Amino acid sequence: MNLQTTINKIGEFVSARPRLENFIDKALRPIEIVTKKPVFGCHMCGQCVLHSTGMVCPMNCPKNIRNGPCGGVRLDGHCEVYPEMECVWNRAYTQSLKWMWPHELHDLRPPVDWSMQGSSSWLNYVTGRDQIKTGCQSERINALDITVNHESSNDRS
Repeated sequence: MNLQTTINKIGEFVSARPRLENFIDKALRPIEIVTKKPVFGCHMCGQCVLHSTGMVCPMNCPKNIRNGPCGGVRLDGHCEVYPEMECVWNRAYTQSLKWMWPHELHDLRPPVDWSMQGSSSWLNYVTGRDQIKTGCQSERINALDITVNHESSNDRS
């Protein structure tokens, strides 16, 4: 049995027991707050993507942009909203090169489900609640793949 299968089984077990799920959420939240907030500037959105953004919380972006920089990044790499602040995505790119999974920076992330804010992202991951549930395509999509596929289809036109 691989790790993802084990995580899925644990998630199914916990999801079927609302009281246990509530207990685990209440137990994990303070741990996440104490560890992730001071170290990564976590905003407790409930849908953590730190691993794919170079351990830089994209919720630090004043515009809450989770899939890359806006069009207003200044030439010096600073934020258009807060000029004294380095663009979150500039930092995410630099930091992602230091980790084992820099390719995940280009993965497209679903919009934030604000109803999860303040809940444990670790529990939401295990139970699958942090995944998009709108009926849209839910498999991992890499923005670079979309660009390459789009460019190759334009070449044939």
